[in-house]
Amino acid sequence: MRKAAGFPVLLLVGVAATGWMYLLHPALPGPRIGLALPLDELSRHSSVSLLWYLIVWGVAAALLGAYARWARIERLTAAVVLGLSLGIFNYLQVGLSMAIVRQVPVRSALDSASRLQLVYLSAAAVALGAAALAKPRRVERAPIVVATVVALGGLLNLIHGVLPGRNAGLLHSITPDAVGPLAKAFGVFAAVAMLVASRGLARRRHRAWQVATAVAGLSTAIHVLHGFNHGTLASAVVLIMLIARRHNFDGPGDTASRGLVARRALGVIAVIGVYAFIALWVNRTAADQPLTLRFALRETFDDLLALNLRGSPHFVGAFGDWFPLSLLLLGIASTLWVVAAWIAPWRHRVVQEERERVVARALVHAWGVDTLAPFVLRADKSYFFTTDEAAFLAYRVVSGVAIVSGDPIGPRDRLDELIGRFVDHAHRRDWRVAILGASEGFLPLYAAHGLHSLYHGDEAIVDTARFTLEGRPIRKVRQSVHRLVQAGYATRVLRPSELDSGLRRELEAVARDWRGEAPERGFVMALDALFSLGDEDALFVIGFGPDGRAAGFLHFAISCGAALSLSSMPRLRTTPNGFNEWLICDAIDWARDNGFERVSLNFAPFAALLAPEADLTGMQEMQRRALMTLKGHFQLDNLLSFNRKFFPRWERRFVVYERRRDLPRVGIAALAAEAYLPFQSERK
Repeated sequence: MRKAAGFPVLLLVGVAATGWMYLLHPALPGPRIGLALPLDELSRHSSVSLLWYLIVWGVAAALLGAYARWARIERLTAAVVLGLSLGIFNYLQVGLSMAIVRQVPVRSALDSASRLQLVYLSAAAVALGAAALAKPRRVERAPIVVATVVALGGLLNLIHGVLPGRNAGLLHSITPDAVGPLAKAFGVFAAVAMLVASRGLARRRHRAWQVATAVAGLSTAIHVLHGFNHGTLASAVVLIMLIARRHNFDGPGDTASRGLVARRALGVIAVIGVYAFIALWVNRTAADQPLTLRFALRETFDDLLALNLRGSPHFVGAFGDWFPLSLLLLGIASTLWVVAAWIAPWRHRVVQEERERVVARALVHAWGVDTLAPFVLRADKSYFFTTDEAAFLAYRVVSGVAIVSGDPIGPRDRLDELIGRFVDHAHRRDWRVAILGASEGFLPLYAAHGLHSLYHGDEAIVDTARFTLEGRPIRKVRQSVHRLVQAGYATRVLRPSELDSGLRRELEAVARDWRGEAPERGFVMALDALFSLGDEDALFVIGFGPDGRAAGFLHFAISCGAALSLSSMPRLRTTPNGFNEWLICDAIDWARDNGFERVSLNFAPFAALLAPEADLTGMQEMQRRALMTLKGHFQLDNLLSFNRKFFPRWERRFVVYERRRDLPRVGIAALAAEAYLPFQSERK
């Protein structure tokens, strides 16, 4: 019933607005609109002030917008229906009025009315009012549609700005700036800003919406003030769409970028000013007047605004041809640079406050039963807590992907809230969410938040109580242990506080020699520093050679679930074969004697696909062959073969992601986080 009242309300408001136009004729400054009052054409009082016209129809637009909100009509629908209906109403009443006054056929009068700007201007005002006041409705694909429309408008603007010739023809008539030198000058920069903003619009960023709306609004205003054609309507349509869909663009901007925008703007002004003055001074003899500050500023502004695109009227020779173009290109590039800083995605900065580290360490000690839990204490991860800091997760943003390291840590009944808040936190910053090393038991929790899982590999875990060197299957490992012992090698298990300065230097030297030129790898299952954790969190199993010097070592993280998690196992390249096997066997024996039930060895990516005896489907066989091509780069099968020597049990690990189309992006980000790629980006 509320929507059914639309036609009488529209008719009433339209008649009332037209009546006020006839009744009042305030003498307001500014341009005038001809034939706004066609019934007064004979008395030559048919024109009204543009300002008064906008005031009257602005009030009418507010009334119709309020009706649309009361009738619960969606914003864009209200803008289209009410704007179009009001335009038809004005078109008919103006056409019929002209037919009566001019005594011409109705068809001819309607043809004349279709070419009057007042018909479109009133419709645009009503559409803007409805778009601003009506009820919002969130449409998932709306940002993509709006971004496409804005990008097309910007592209047409840019093409029109550089096209030679007069403002005529189809292309010029449909671009928003075909209204003279001022609009043309603005159009070049508007086009660049709109093209830059379109990408942010597609990603729902509010700052991109601000830029696009400001540009579309200014473009529409310039049209109305300096001329009216189809481009005016195009600008108005873009502006109406942006206002109607403003609720879809709620992604906050990076607060740290405000200072960056100011610095860039000041830098751009300084560079352009210095460049322009030096160029004008060097070529001052080619000018038709003395070089003064006023002349230099006027020439610079005219060139920046593309008013001298076909050559400066004040300079002769080649300089007058290329200098205006160089300033225009510099201005466009500067606009792009400054606007890009304002609408840039959130930059993630890894920040760990001392208080956060203390809370995170306490939660790991209390709830970190998973073998990956200790690795969240790396310094290159940020922490995200529940509101009461009862649970947390560790993450890092790489190339716009918020990579979570392992499962969240805390009471199980608080993890649902934690995951939900983090996904919302990431989406507001336009990050995609991925979890590396997720355990199988947490997959239902992730699925409840719309996340999907993909098998990633298996973690090799040795149960210390069941491990033995007896039996034929493990004879090669047993032989390695006996060979190292007979050669005079010995092990010592030490806490970090038990390492003196000399031994620390030896271990650091072994680690540097083993790593060589390669970067420090690891994110999910490795510690980032040898001595960053204390006795409760780390352990060293050191192998000493016959000369008494450290030849290699195992670095373990300690889990509160009575487990040791292997972080790294560097060694000198001169150590004999079987050195690592010997160290691991001694570490397992020590762990069993000291109450540790499990020892987690290297994670084996895609172990289920790489196992020689695996029974694979056709698709899995194709995946296996693809993985084997990476053998030389990532040692996938070598890790699997090494782990299998100790007859561990295997715990499946997964990659958790949001959408299938995110997988390539997640894969690249994960490889970068683990330092397998030559870049590691912390930007979104």
